Amino acid sequence: MSDIMKASRPQGRSRRPKTYDEGRVCGTDGCKTVLSRYNRAEFCHTHKPVKYPRLRGVLTQN
Repeated sequence: MSDIMKASRPQGRSRRPKTYDEGRVCGTDGCKTVLSRYNRAEFCHTHKPVKYPRLRGVLTQN
């Protein structure tokens, strides 16, 4: 018996990426950036709201 594993691709169809309406424009007033059909967001990268990551751990003060 060999020590090498051989992988294979799953059978069947692969899922298509979800798409949204073409020609959508950024939701910010005055911005004319056309969004990608694969971008589900309402705003372009420049105008999307800032999200701060949730930080875990102990806060130490020196």
